[in-house]
Formats: sequence, structure tokens, C-alpha cells
Amino acid sequence: MSVRLSDATIQRLGARARRAHLPPRTLAQRYVEEGLRMDEHPLVRFAEGPAGRRARIVGTGQDVWEVIAAVRDNGGDVAAVAHYLEVPLGLVQAAVAYYGAYPDEIDQWIELNEQESGEAGAAWSAGQSAVRRR
Repeated sequence: MSVRLSDATIQRLGARARRAHLPPRTLAQRYVEEGLRMDEHPLVRFAEGPAGRRARIVGTGQDVWEVIAAVRDNGGDVAAVAHYLEVPLGLVQAAVAYYGAYPDEIDQWIELNEQESGEAGAAWSAGQSAVRRR
């Protein structure tokens, strides 16, 4: 498949790709994939962060994986999670719908967070032990 883009669009894509330190083709592929996902899930947008690019629920500041982790922690009770996060129920349901379509992606984010939390907890405990010894 080939796609024709205007010269102006190609220039903008090249400039954005340089800022993102990505080849223009890679960035274009990301835009197409994310655009398709946003069409399928209109309450999901994508954001860049220190850990990488991830799916977020619009207007909440919450990543989809964070919402799904909370749903799991609450035994699947989406209403309880909506109340806890102070967001409309429909936004929690949107996160669940996105998770249904892309479970591997969200599970990886949850797993990464659990791993980092465990490492941070171990570092805290080691530090506390060291402080008590002195």
C-alpha cells in the first residue's frame, strides 16, 4: 500500500519525526495505528511520558492501565472505580472496552508498574534497614 501526502504534510511529518527521534515512516505508522484506535475508542487518546507512549482516558489524567488495575483491585466493580477515581462511569467503561480490544498492551503496562513498585518497595526497605543499623 502506498499513500500520497502533500509536500506540506511530508515536511510537518519530517519535522515532528526529528523532534521525536524517529524515522518519518515509523511515526506515520504510529499515527495511523493510533488514529484507528481512537476512531474505535473515541474516549481514548495517546500520550508520551517518561515510561513511553500509552493510552489515556480523555479528561481524566488516567492511563487506561491505571483504570484497569483499579477495576481489578475492586473485583470488576466499575461503578466503585468511577466513584473512587471521581470520573463518570462511562469513562471507566471506555477503559474496559479498550482493554477488551488490546489486553496484551494494558497487561504489559500493569506488569511493568507492579515490577517497578516491587523494586521501589525493596529499595525503601533496604534504606530503612540501613538507617536502623547506624
